[in-house]
Amino acid sequence: MPPAPEATDGPRPGDQLWYAAYGSNMHLDRLTYYLVGGRPPGGLRSHPGCRDPRPPAHSAPVLLPGRMYFATESPVWTGGRAFYDPDYAPDRRDAAELPGRAYLLTSSQFSDIAAQEMAREPGAELDLTHVLTHGRARIGPGRYETLVCAGMLDGLPVLTFTAPWSSDDLSVNLNPPSAAYLEHIAAGIIDSHEWSPLRAAEYLASCPGASGRWKAADIAALLTTPGTP
Repeated sequence: MPPAPEATDGPRPGDQLWYAAYGSNMHLDRLTYYLVGGRPPGGLRSHPGCRDPRPPAHSAPVLLPGRMYFATESPVWTGGRAFYDPDYAPDRRDAAELPGRAYLLTSSQFSDIAAQEMAREPGAELDLTHVLTHGRARIGPGRYETLVCAGMLDGLPVLTFTAPWSSDDLSVNLNPPSAAYLEHIAAGIIDSHEWSPLRAAEYLASCPGASGRWKAADIAALLTTPGTP
């Protein structure tokens, strides 16, 4: 996936794009609550849903340049939230990559999902011109108010959102994720990318926030414990 977006005049509300999920929304059943509304199992609040509640037209596994890290405190999962650092580049030839799942949505659906991630009412169109032209757009100071265009897929932009800081920022409050959150994300990676449980566990154990606090074997055990969904 090429990292540089193409210049554009900006999408119309019905235009299609790819929303790249890398956290709990890697599961279509959980994303569906953002689309149609309602409270997901174990959730603390109900989502109002999108103006257009239709399911994604398609989904595809993607590898985003950069890495995942865990920081702040999730009131839903407890422990750290997943964030995307698109600027991380290790000192080696093989660039870091973050496994995600891209959903083919309309720009209106993407706007409404982004609003709900910040606990706001959906209904306003995001101006995506800047992010599609420059690859990055900060629409607010909040934890998921920085838009990123990670490249193109089948001629359409791949967009996601994250926090404005980087994973190397010393002011960032790295925080280990909960077992339930790790299990959920690992299962999403396995389902979309067909990785083995150990490979997914090793990846997550290497992410800042989880690194040094979670061992790959312990994460893998979450996925193989009898009775685990």
